[in-house]
Amino acid sequence: SFEVQIRTEEMHRVAEEGIAAHWKYKEGKLGAQAEDKMIAWLRRLLDEQHEARDAREFLEDLKLDLSPKEVFAFTPKGKVIELPQGATPIDFAYAIHTEIGHHCAGAKVNGRLVPLRYQIKTGDIVEILTSPNQHPSRDWLRFVKTNRARTKIRRWLREQEHLQATDLGRRLLEREAEKLHLKLKNLLGEGELEKIAPDYGYQKVEDLLAAIGYGKVSARSILTRFVPAEVLAQLEEKPKSKLVEVTERVKKALGLREAPIRVRGVEDLMVYRARCCNPIRGEEIIGYITRGRGVAVHARRCSNVPALLVNRERIVEVEWTRGGESEPYAVPLHVVVEDRQGILAEITSAIANIKTNIRDARARTTSDGRGEIRITVEISDLKHLERVTNAIRAVEGVIDVEREER
Repeated sequence: SFEVQIRTEEMHRVAEEGIAAHWKYKEGKLGAQAEDKMIAWLRRLLDEQHEARDAREFLEDLKLDLSPKEVFAFTPKGKVIELPQGATPIDFAYAIHTEIGHHCAGAKVNGRLVPLRYQIKTGDIVEILTSPNQHPSRDWLRFVKTNRARTKIRRWLREQEHLQATDLGRRLLEREAEKLHLKLKNLLGEGELEKIAPDYGYQKVEDLLAAIGYGKVSARSILTRFVPAEVLAQLEEKPKSKLVEVTERVKKALGLREAPIRVRGVEDLMVYRARCCNPIRGEEIIGYITRGRGVAVHARRCSNVPALLVNRERIVEVEWTRGGESEPYAVPLHVVVEDRQGILAEITSAIANIKTNIRDARARTTSDGRGEIRITVEISDLKHLERVTNAIRAVEGVIDVEREER
């Protein structure tokens, strides 16, 4: 088999001799062209700096553009696109136009379909395939190389999250307005919310609604400003409706309990404990708004928290509900012991003595001659966990006890 490449004279010169030789040949000298190129680069940096969320993010992305190694590829029409080494078709698409990048669904390189992770080489002819149904993915951030692509993707994702939060905030506000016998349409139409938005640090109603959706502002705290104090008192003293009473009786009959965690200042949001860290009552926790699954609650100690904090607009304050008993938490423990007969029985006995249920226990001997026990216990809160670990440490021959991450 053999491969045939059809190039224009300009494309051939760049591929064989480099972009500098191409400029020198075309202009007769390199200085002025290089200066124009530098000015264009600086202007692009200024534009992208405005789109970045903060200075730290901008500087991190800027490092990508300062790579000394570059590649030069072509559009099907012969236009030269300069990219850093390791750049992908997505970087190429954003270098052409933002909308082409946003709708990049695939790519052909030298006439052959390639994955979006393909690393472009000098001389490649890249054709971007677009689709109106294709949109940026957070996964793209893992492999794009240019500051421009990363900035554009992040901006699009933030805008979409803002729209989702605004919609959720509006629905939460409508639900709370019904409870207070208010017409949200009237409040929005008369500009009342726009008047009070600056009191919460926002200039637009949409930003205030998004803050409600993110759980940063309570819908009730906003609407109570439009309800006279005496009317509000009557509403709060109003007896439970028949439906509420029946619902509570059904929950009690089925053994259902109220959620042990709630988003601070917001009611009726779906909340669940993240499996990676499985937080238990008493631990410091944070909430993260997921896509379509409610609020995931992580322990502050969780190894995934630093990555979540990159998207601070999706972080919400959560708290443990007060009073009432909650379901026990299954907590896995890793115990290192001296390998001696009967030590597993002594540990399980110590746990049972403080009225703690054991769900699972497995033991093995390690290569260094020690024993390793993985035991899962049912814990009610952080203090209970401390009592269990202290009881295990008190057993003769126990070297170390630590809570396992999943």
